[in-house]
Amino acid sequence: MKNFFITLIIFLASCTNQSKQSASNSQPDTLQTQPKNQWIERTYLIQKRFYEVYTAGWEGANGAIGDAYLFRATHDSSILTRYENQFDLKQLNNGTWVDDRAWICLAEYYWWEFSGRKNSAWINDAKQRYTEARTEGRLSHHEGFWSWYNYPPHWNVNEQIITNSNMNQLVGVACKLFEATGDKRFLDDALLVWEGDRNVPGVEKTFYRGNGIWEGKGGRAAFGKQLPWESASYLSVLAALYKATGNEKYKTIAVASAKHILDPKTKWIDSADCYQIHMDGNGAFVHFLLDAYEIAPKELSDVPTKIEKMLDHVWTNNHGHALVILHREYDHGIRNGWNPNGGEDGYNVDEVGTVHAQSQALRAFGVFAYFHNLATDRKENK
Repeated sequence: MKNFFITLIIFLASCTNQSKQSASNSQPDTLQTQPKNQWIERTYLIQKRFYEVYTAGWEGANGAIGDAYLFRATHDSSILTRYENQFDLKQLNNGTWVDDRAWICLAEYYWWEFSGRKNSAWINDAKQRYTEARTEGRLSHHEGFWSWYNYPPHWNVNEQIITNSNMNQLVGVACKLFEATGDKRFLDDALLVWEGDRNVPGVEKTFYRGNGIWEGKGGRAAFGKQLPWESASYLSVLAALYKATGNEKYKTIAVASAKHILDPKTKWIDSADCYQIHMDGNGAFVHFLLDAYEIAPKELSDVPTKIEKMLDHVWTNNHGHALVILHREYDHGIRNGWNPNGGEDGYNVDEVGTVHAQSQALRAFGVFAYFHNLATDRKENK
């Protein structure tokens, strides 16, 4: 009888171990199973705070873009599941300004592309959002050049009807929808805004002066300034146009513009730590630069190094010398502006860890984590 109980105990212990192993194997990927890459790890820490403050609008879309790139780097299925269910991209609110839906459309496209181009519902939803904006008349030339506007020119709203490079992120959306669907009407729209037609110029002729230099109307960054990120504004659009058409002109302008914005002589970035001195929207700023780098890695080989300095500056609170909080260490909340002395122009730059600030941080760190991980993999495979 004694031997029977001993045998029974051993058998039950074996079953328990097998059950634990099976449960472990069924769990989605987590940070612990990812490569020991500090940028991936830092992105996961920022992500946790983003999930706590998430809202289903354009801020949520910016964070979703960062998460899409983190998924691209890690293949962590739990992130994909979250955007298929808990944070359903199709339920994001378009907001009022047209750039709100541009960020949403981009998030839907990136998740569609990076998850294997299987979920057509994301592309269909992006098409619907874009088409609605087009039907409403937000694509216009009423100021003498083709552009997307925050509101249609004929609408009676209690604020200024403007255009800037935020609005024209829909040009990049149109290129991506063309790539996803093959519908040339999207590409025709993109080229109309960029190149203009026989009678009305487009963005390039209106604002580009050559050699990476752009000139536009001034004003507050969020309300009236036509180039909120100076020449970085259109890098993602140029990259999308280049991918959609193969026209080398777009790549040439992107390279020249990125070099101009990253030249410390322009006084747009800090010469040592490369952070953006003047504005908020740092997640978009980082993504713009890396989009240009992706189409011209040889010509812009210094971009990843400069962005790494920028993000390390944020993570370390300017190496311990920042006069404002850039990285709140107890919950990894990130400030919406990255100048260590404060004083930037922009939208709620002093917020730390709010959905706006955290979504921009997740976008910056997530996109960079992908490119850093890609470069690491290439080195290891040589």
